Amino acid sequence: VPLVESGGGSVQAGGSLTLSCAASIYSSSVYSMAWFRQAPGKEREGVARISIDGTTYYADSVKGRFTVSRDNAKNTLSLQMNSLKAEDTAMYYCAAVARGNRPGQNPLTYNYKYWGQGTQVTVSS
Repeated sequence: VPLVESGGGSVQAGGSLTLSCAASIYSSSVYSMAWFRQAPGKEREGVARISIDGTTYYADSVKGRFTVSRDNAKNTLSLQMNSLKAEDTAMYYCAAVARGNRPGQNPLTYNYKYWGQGTQVTVSS
């Protein structure tokens, strides 16, 4: 399994969680990675992305609350989530190796070759 997420769980609104994604592809220093989420009845949305050079992108709904980071030596991707809200409740997925994307496309909508199985985050109000 190329990507394995962990760290999901249940938390009260205002709380924090840190998600991790372990990549067993080639060195993570040579590909971009991202976090997506999908709530029941809703489309999957890009939450955060980190490029090869460390440039980060965030959905407006999580800016200032979530922080994406990567440890290339350990081939891991993390998502620190603070000030969680009920609307953050979703299955969160890790993705790696962007491909087939168009110039000018919103980086948060990029397609990826590899996906994890997801980890559930539930925020109660």
